[in-house]
Amino acid sequence: MQATSSVSQSHKSKITVYLVGDSTVSTYDSSVAPRAGWGQVFEEEFRHKVTVRNEAQSGRSSKSFIDEGRLDSILSEIQKGDYLLIQFGHNDEKIEDPSRYTEPSTTYKSYLKQYIDGARAKKATPVLITPVERRRFTEEGIAYDSHGTYPKAMKELGKEENVPVIDLTEKSKALYEELGVEKTKDLFLWLEKGEHPNYPDRVIDNTHFQENGAREISHLVAEGVKELKIVPLKNYLNKEQFISNH
Repeated sequence: MQATSSVSQSHKSKITVYLVGDSTVSTYDSSVAPRAGWGQVFEEEFRHKVTVRNEAQSGRSSKSFIDEGRLDSILSEIQKGDYLLIQFGHNDEKIEDPSRYTEPSTTYKSYLKQYIDGARAKKATPVLITPVERRRFTEEGIAYDSHGTYPKAMKELGKEENVPVIDLTEKSKALYEELGVEKTKDLFLWLEKGEHPNYPDRVIDNTHFQENGAREISHLVAEGVKELKIVPLKNYLNKEQFISNH
């Protein structure tokens, strides 16, 4: 029986990757284009064998996502061999809102652990992703951290629970450093007046991405999958596209 089960696992016809997170991950419709979350383009990183289910929702924290029953809904569907990629932090930081706030070293970890435990109970693989950085620069043009100790707390939890952690905070910060103050505007929802019909007035948004920015962040997450050797998911990366973008 054991041999049969391992064969069926290795020949699973389709791997589903479930994404949970906030507005930086979410999928948006054409009415707010070119705003985009990295989750809505993440399936492009893989060959046909991988399906991405982007369950991220704007405004959610690790706590409010669970309190709204969204994790339970995913856990009722997720199957053995699937993946649960978890990126929270932006809204966990909102100390003025008790429905969303979590404290980094205590409640943030305990809520994230519910995602880990839930995935593992269904024999799916959890992967933690530290929150993508906001566009923040010093006067000297140096990108700086905007998430306090949340990324550190997530990495600690990853070690404690033996869960892979993609450090998207550091990866995105390095990308912004490389591009600099002006070029990073092309990643984010920075639009001049009249530049796009959905945004007739000027928009300056240092948190949310436009489509090309979402793709760049998606590439960084895929890069993390490759570097951490998260298998078998790593084996289904669209290598041609991956190479062309790095």
